[in-house]
Amino acid sequence: MLIPRRSRPFNKVMKLLRRPINNNSNVYACLAALAERQFNQVDPDNRLVAAELERRWEQALRELKQAESLQAQRHTPSSATLLSPELKTALMTMGQKLPQIWSSDVLTQVQRKALLRCLIDKVVIHRLQRDQVHIRIIWKGGDNTNGDLSIPVGSLAELTNGEELAARIIALARQGFKDDDVAAQLIAEGFRSPMGLTLLPSTVKRIRLDHRIFQQRSQSHPRHIEGYLTVSQLAKMLNISKHWFYDRIHNGTISIARDEKTQLYLFPDRPNTLTQLKRLQAGQIKHLRFSEEYQDV
Repeated sequence: MLIPRRSRPFNKVMKLLRRPINNNSNVYACLAALAERQFNQVDPDNRLVAAELERRWEQALRELKQAESLQAQRHTPSSATLLSPELKTALMTMGQKLPQIWSSDVLTQVQRKALLRCLIDKVVIHRLQRDQVHIRIIWKGGDNTNGDLSIPVGSLAELTNGEELAARIIALARQGFKDDDVAAQLIAEGFRSPMGLTLLPSTVKRIRLDHRIFQQRSQSHPRHIEGYLTVSQLAKMLNISKHWFYDRIHNGTISIARDEKTQLYLFPDRPNTLTQLKRLQAGQIKHLRFSEEYQDV
């Protein structure tokens, strides 16, 4: 059975009261009276309707009681909290020792954040450069702290002094300084990596290698070894990929050992070497062996 139309105003009032606007007990009292009147007017034979209206009446009475309780608490005068002289002294002493406490392990990360929320009113950030911002911290006591802060960027080109950093790394690397020494020197001069607050030796190494400045022989193999041809040289002479050689060396089609000194695959620098490799490429022979200078057809 449907609820009578006269109960619809009750629904509208309930929706409004569920909005967190106020806790006026007079409004809840009117609502409870409305629910009571609707319950008293319903036909007792309509049991479903009567049960629903009784439930709404009880709900209105509960909300009225809660509103009266909240209103009573709001009008209760609050007593000001007075600090004892001992507690005031303790708080002032803690304030003077806060830098030492902050740098120690006494406070957890959660406690530090909670303390900052109590002390800071707001933080204003202004971007000066792509890699630098200006920060102004306004404390709840009225003071403010200002400072510039470096922030991470995605590449060396986004650093304000990126070109100067690269030039200093190149100059020091060409003088023979190691990557760790270059990084330490440039950190002292105020340089840093794009993604960090310090200069990493890996950043120094990457910039050094980009400019082909090598510190170890293994980083730069000689382009020409007297009496031999490297894989790169043969690949260029035959106009084929270096992977063509490495693939056939690994599957045993080309038998050759690495040179112990250079750790390279060195082929004899003879016309017959190119001829046999061309025949292998054309499928005329199936196997080449250079360690003992013969090939299997």
